[in-house]
This record gives sequence, structure tokens and C-alpha cells, in this order.
Amino acid sequence: MIEVRVSARVNPTETEEKVRTAVQSIFPMMDTAYNAADDTGLHGTVEGTTDLEGLRHLHLLLREEEIIDTARTQLEVGIREDEPSTSFRISKFVAFVGRLNFPADEEPLGSIHVTMSAGSSFELHRLIEWLAPPTEKGKILFEPDMEDVEST
Repeated sequence: MIEVRVSARVNPTETEEKVRTAVQSIFPMMDTAYNAADDTGLHGTVEGTTDLEGLRHLHLLLREEEIIDTARTQLEVGIREDEPSTSFRISKFVAFVGRLNFPADEEPLGSIHVTMSAGSSFELHRLIEWLAPPTEKGKILFEPDMEDVEST
């Protein structure tokens, strides 16, 4: 079973709505919630969870932006050894305008943090292959079906 957890910091110079817009431009099917860090409500986090179905738009954006190789690298670098999951960051600023970018480091105003967990290492690798399949000279070698990702 695939579970996707997303969080993005809301700074005093930002609004909850703008950060929520950035998150939902990448994950439009995700229900999000705002968790205030203190009583002022001036900063906190926008958080949400989804499943494999909620990754359809990210799957599409990776192809539209032609950044499958970059995405594959980020997904593989973020793999945890102790559990079947991977973590990566998406630029909050770029996501706000509906585009996709993987920043090298945490951005000054914070990034969108994504953790994808699977039921097994095998399932995680199938998820990565579905989102960002291997390429050669920029061409996708094979395109796995979404239905083949989750173990039954």
C-alpha cells in the first residue's frame, strides 16, 4: 500500500492559502490541513496525505516538464535503508505557479517535503519506476502501468 505524506512550512510572510495552492498544484487530489505552530497562527505547516491515485498529477508533470531523470535521481537518493520509503523536496515557489522543480537544498522560505512509503522495498521500486522510469537519451525505455505498482 502506497502512502504519500506532504508538508510545507507557512512563514509569517506567506499565507496559508498560497502554500496550500502550491501543494495542491502538484497534488490536486490531496486534502490538506493547516496546523498552526503557535497561538498567533502566523506560521505553521500545511500537511496532507494521499495514496497512489494522488500521484497521478505528479506523474503527468514529470513528463510535461521533461525532468524524469532528475526525478528518478531524487527518488533514489531519498530512499531510506531502514524502511521502504523515499523522501524528496519540491520547490514551493515554483509549485505555486503549477511547475515542478527539485531544489538542491532547503529553500530559504522552505520547500514542500514529500515522503512516499510502500509496503515493501519491491513495491517502492515499482513506484519509482512508474513515476520516473529509466530513460536513454531522454526517451522513456518502458512505461509501467499504475495498476502494477501496489502489491496485492
